[in-house]
Amino acid sequence: MAELMQEKPTDTEKTTGAFEQADIDSNKALAGLAYLIFFLPLLACPQSKFAKFHANQALLLFLVAVVGNIVLSIIPIIGWILLPIFNIVIFVFAVIGLINGFNGKAKRLPVFGKYDILK
Repeated sequence: MAELMQEKPTDTEKTTGAFEQADIDSNKALAGLAYLIFFLPLLACPQSKFAKFHANQALLLFLVAVVGNIVLSIIPIIGWILLPIFNIVIFVFAVIGLINGFNGKAKRLPVFGKYDILK
């Protein structure tokens, strides 16, 4: 019975547990803006782990977008057909990240968000 009474962490607690609430509250805007200019949080608040998390996610998104566009541009016909679809997916991922950053959530992007470039 006691097991049933235990409180389960909410989605917000699951995604922001590694970051201090003060850090999240003071750097939400920069975390969201990272998806427009990935290095902005690194310049404006280099000490913020939350902003650095979103800068890392934005950098991954940028690298995947650049490499994907180059590869799909080289492949004739099929690549050219897939290129607009790929760019729409990248745009959707950027909007997801932007919304998560502005809402103070630290969710990783789907597919490639599990990697960390910035430590």
